[in-house]
Amino acid sequence: MLYFCANKTTMNTLDSLSFKNERALVRVDFNVPLDNNGKVTDATRITAALPTIQYILNSGGSCVLMSHLGRPKGRDAELSLSRIVPELEKQLGKNVLFCSTSIGEEAEQQAAALQPGQILLIENLRFHKEETAGDVAFSQALSKLGTIYVNDAFGTAHRAHASTTIVAQFFNGKKCFGALLAAEIKAIDKVMASGEKPVLAILGGAKVSSKITIIENILPKVDHLIIGGGMAFTFIKALGGSIGKSICEDDKMPLALSILEQAKKLDVQVHLPVDVRAAQQFSNDAPQQLFPIDQIPSDWEGMDAGPMSEEKFDAVVKQSKTILWNGPLGVFEFSNFAKGTKSLGDNIVAQTSLGAFSLVGGGDSVAAVKQFKLEDKVSYVSTGGGAMLESLEGKTLPGIAAMLA
Repeated sequence: MLYFCANKTTMNTLDSLSFKNERALVRVDFNVPLDNNGKVTDATRITAALPTIQYILNSGGSCVLMSHLGRPKGRDAELSLSRIVPELEKQLGKNVLFCSTSIGEEAEQQAAALQPGQILLIENLRFHKEETAGDVAFSQALSKLGTIYVNDAFGTAHRAHASTTIVAQFFNGKKCFGALLAAEIKAIDKVMASGEKPVLAILGGAKVSSKITIIENILPKVDHLIIGGGMAFTFIKALGGSIGKSICEDDKMPLALSILEQAKKLDVQVHLPVDVRAAQQFSNDAPQQLFPIDQIPSDWEGMDAGPMSEEKFDAVVKQSKTILWNGPLGVFEFSNFAKGTKSLGDNIVAQTSLGAFSLVGGGDSVAAVKQFKLEDKVSYVSTGGGAMLESLEGKTLPGIAAMLA
C-alpha cells in the first residue's frame, strides 16, 4: 500500500509489491551486542526485523539480508556476521545460508541459487570502506544480489551509506519500506503531525545542548513540554535557582531562557521538576536527601526527580493523548536514584492503557523502559537512537528520502 504521511509524501510498504519468485535484498540492522564468545546478548534488533523477513518468505520470495556490525577497520573475524547466524536461525526457526563476502561472483552465485523461502545473510558491509563512503560502484554491486530492494534499517536511515541510500537508485519501481522502518516513520509522524491533542513531549538526559534542535522543532507541535534530568538544572539556574554542584551548562542559560520565552509565545506549557533526590557523591550508595530543586546546598547534586515532581508530571501525563518520551529524569542506572524515571514510565503506561499513543525513543529512554520491563506496555519503542533524534529535529533522513525518489 501507499502510506500517506502528514508531510505530504507517500511511501511504498511491503504490500505494495509482489514478492512471488522475487529475491528481496533487505537492509536490516543487525548491529547487535556480542559477548566474548561471539554470542548475541540482546536480540532486539533481530526480532524487530522478523516481520519483514517472514512477510517476504510467506509471499513466495527469498531474502538476501545485509547489515553492518560494529566499526571494523577492514576485515575483522570478531565482527563477522557469521556470528549472528545461530541467533537468527533460532529466532526464525529455519536455516540461514551465509556468504563470506558482500559483493562479487561468490555472493552473486549464492544469491541467484536461492529458492523461494530461503534466506542468505551476506558478510559485514563495513568490511568495505565503500559502504560508509556511499560508493556508487559498491552500491551497484550490491544491487545485483536482489530483484527488489527493501530498507528496514531505521537505525541507519540517517546515514547516506551505500546499502541504506545509494543502492535504492538501482531499483526504480521495485523498492519499498520494510515493516519496521514504516512503523518508525508512522510513529514519529503521529507525534510530530497527526497525533491527537493534547501532545506532550518529555525531554530528559544530561545536556540541553544535545536537545536544542529537537526543542526548537517540536515546540510548535506540542501542548506540554516536560524538561527533566540533568538538563533541567540549566533552566533552574538560569531562572535564578541554586543547584549546588548539579550538572549545568552555564553557557546555555541564555538559550534556556529564550526557549521558555518561545514556549510562552506558542502557548506551550513547560513543566520543570520542583524537587530532587540529591547526594554528595555520584554513587548509588550515597546517602540521599530531598531538596527543592532551586535550593540545593553547594556540596550536593541533584540525582533524580523528587516525589513532588513525580506528582506534578503525573498530572501532566494524565491530560495527554499523545506522548513522546526522550530521556530519563535522573541517574536511573543507579537503583536508588531510579524512582523518578520509573514513576514517569509507570504513569505513561497507565495513560497508554487508557488510549493515549506513547512513543519512547533515544538510547537512555529505551534502556529505562527495558530495565523496568515496560517496553511492551507503551505504544511504540523506537529502535533508532540517532535516526529518531534527527527525525525529531525535522531533518530529512537520506535513507528515507532515497526510497521516496
